[in-house]
Amino acid sequence: MDKDSQGLLDSSLMASGTASRSEDEESLAGQKRASSQALGTIPKRRSSSRFIKRKKFDDELVESSLAKSSTRAKGASGVEPGRCSGSEPSSSEKKKVSKTPSTPVPPSPAPAPGLTKRVKKSKQPLQVTKDLGRWKPADDLLLINAVLQTNDLTSVHLGVKFSCRFTLREVQERWYALLYDPVISKLACQAMRQLHPEAIAAIQSKALFSKAEEQLLSKVGSTSQPTLETFQDLLHRHPDAFYLARTAKALQAHWQLMKQYYLLEDQTVQPLPKGDQVLNFSDAEDLIDDSKLKDMRDEVLEHELTVADRRQKREIRQLEQELHKWQVLVDSITGMSSPDFDNQTLAVLRGRMVRYLMRSREITLGRATKDNQIDVDLSLEGPAWKISRKQGVIKLKNNGDFFIANEGRRPIYIDGRPVLCGSKWRLSNNSVVEIASLRFVFLINQDLIALIRAEAAKITPQ
Repeated sequence: MDKDSQGLLDSSLMASGTASRSEDEESLAGQKRASSQALGTIPKRRSSSRFIKRKKFDDELVESSLAKSSTRAKGASGVEPGRCSGSEPSSSEKKKVSKTPSTPVPPSPAPAPGLTKRVKKSKQPLQVTKDLGRWKPADDLLLINAVLQTNDLTSVHLGVKFSCRFTLREVQERWYALLYDPVISKLACQAMRQLHPEAIAAIQSKALFSKAEEQLLSKVGSTSQPTLETFQDLLHRHPDAFYLARTAKALQAHWQLMKQYYLLEDQTVQPLPKGDQVLNFSDAEDLIDDSKLKDMRDEVLEHELTVADRRQKREIRQLEQELHKWQVLVDSITGMSSPDFDNQTLAVLRGRMVRYLMRSREITLGRATKDNQIDVDLSLEGPAWKISRKQGVIKLKNNGDFFIANEGRRPIYIDGRPVLCGSKWRLSNNSVVEIASLRFVFLINQDLIALIRAEAAKITPQ
C-alpha cells in the first residue's frame, strides 16, 4: 500500500509539473502576441518549402531569374547569413523581389537566353541588314568599277546589269551609302574581300568602257580587218588609258559593236530623205516590178497540188455515185415542234430518238455495216444487233399506197400484227411499226400523196 501511494504521488507531481509548464508557455505566447499587436507587426506565417511544379509564363521566368540572381548576390555579400547560398528562395521572397523595381539588380553571371537574343537584336542596325539583303557584294563591286570608269550614275544605271533590277534612285543611295556611311562601307568591303578571285575577274571583265577607251578604239578604221594582235598592240601602247582587266578579245568585240552602230571616226550616218514622207517598207514593196522578178518553178509544190486536185475529184465522184443513198435524211428529235413534212418528203418513219424522211418511192430498212450500206440505219434509234442487215423494204405504189415487205429473219409487227419473212403488208397513216423492240410511227404526207394520185388518175384514162 505504501508503494502504491508513493507511485500515485509521483504521477500527480509529474502531471502538475507538465500542466504548470504548459501554462507558462501559453502565458509567454500571449505576452508575445500582445507585444506584437502593440508594435503593429504581424507574426510571420509558416509556409511549406515544397515547390509545386507548374508551367511558368515568360514574365515569370524573367522574374524568377532576377530573384535567383539577387538572392545569390545577397548570400555572397553576407546580408543573409542564416540562409544557405545554394538554397532556392521561397515564393514570398520571389514576390517581394519582383515588386521592388527601384532596387538596382546586379547582372547575373548566366542570364536567360531570351534576354541575350533581345539585346543582340536591338543592337543591330535595321538599315544595314535591309541593304545587305538586296545589294550583293558582286553588285557593290560592279557599281564601284562602273562609277570609276564613267563618273556618271545614269550611265551606270542604264549600262550595268545587276543581280536585281534597281532604280536610279536606289543606285544613287547605295553609292552615297558606300561613300559616307562607315558601317555600310565597312560591311561591304568585308563582303567584297571574301569574293572568289574568279568571281572578281568575271565582274571586272564586265566593266563599262570609258570615253577615253572608246576614243582610242574609234581610231581603228572600219575598212581595215584588225586582228587580235592589233588590239594587243593597242593595249601595250596605252596601258594607262585602258582598264586593267581589258583583253584583246574584249577590245575586238567592243570595236565590232561600235562599227555596227556607226561610231567609228571614218564612219558617217546616212541622213534621212529631205522630203516630209519617209519611205517605209510597204512603199518600197510597191516600187518593185513583179515582171522583172524571176519566175522560179517549184516542181515539188506543183506535184503536191496535182495530187490534191486528183484526190478532191475522186471524192466528188464518189459522192455523186452515193447520191441515191442520201435520199433518206435522218433528223434528231428535239423538244421543239418542227414540221414533219416538206414539199419533197413522202412519208416519215418517226422513232423515239430519230426520224427518217422518205423522199424516194423505195427505201430499204436494216442495219448498216462496212460492207452493207442501206437507206434507213435502224441502229441510230437503239440496239439493233437483232435486226438483219436488210430487214425490209418500203415501196410507194402508183395509186398512193405504201407497202412494207419483210426480207429479214425476224418478223415485223404492224399495229401488233406480225409480218413474216417473204410477206408484205399495207401501211396506213399513223401505223405502228415494231422491229426487234424498236417502235416507229409511220406518217404519210397526205397532200403530196393526193397530188400523186391525181396525176396517176390523169395518166390511166389515156
